[in-house]
Amino acid sequence: MSTDWIEADWPSPAGIIAGTTTRRGGVSDGAYRSMNLGAHVGDEPDRVAGNRRRFVADCDLATEPDWLTQVHGTAVRVAGAAAPVEADAAIAREPGAIVAVLTADCLPILLCADSGDEFAAIHAGWRGLAAGIVTTTLSRMDTPPARLLAWLGPAISQPAFEVGDEVRAAFVAAHAGAEACFLPNERGRWQADLYALAGRMLGAAGVDAVYGGGLCTFGDAERFFSYRRDGQCGRMASFVARRR
Repeated sequence: MSTDWIEADWPSPAGIIAGTTTRRGGVSDGAYRSMNLGAHVGDEPDRVAGNRRRFVADCDLATEPDWLTQVHGTAVRVAGAAAPVEADAAIAREPGAIVAVLTADCLPILLCADSGDEFAAIHAGWRGLAAGIVTTTLSRMDTPPARLLAWLGPAISQPAFEVGDEVRAAFVAAHAGAEACFLPNERGRWQADLYALAGRMLGAAGVDAVYGGGLCTFGDAERFFSYRRDGQCGRMASFVARRR
């Protein structure tokens, strides 16, 4: 069985390949069935390694990504520069390079220059979004925001993502208009829209070409891992690569 993945539906330039894997097509078992690409979630290391090899081969990539140690922060790893050990975004510019992030409810954001010469992947959970991971990544890129394409991969949807007052307050305090991305529920809490929050931040920074959205990890157990739904689970990879 080959790796099942969703190709990013954006008008990327020739030579760019991008998308998100699903949970199907790997060798892991149990809670990690079957295409778990996360080495930090308790799965057997040899199975994760096998899944990662299959991912590279089936997606026709030149190499395996330099996997990030994600911590829900705002550090960005730039290929060829002194790189932080822990980061939640990666930028690359070289032919044959690949950037990737791992998610299981958090929002993966992929970026690509309209020339194809620069690209990035962002791991955007609510903490990273509120703290500014989107604008921090954009500030480290050479490409002006107006020349970037963005694709929003599978994430937990607003109907499934209940949060408390502290989460809403963190966004409202730091991002104009964020209150529109939260709906009150009957339990006195809030339903947060990660897609809308990210879209507002990208637009405010000058990225107008935004695609994707609408794939809910929580609601689609057949295709996606979801930490909020299952607790112990695997991770999908969202990636951008530039062919040599």
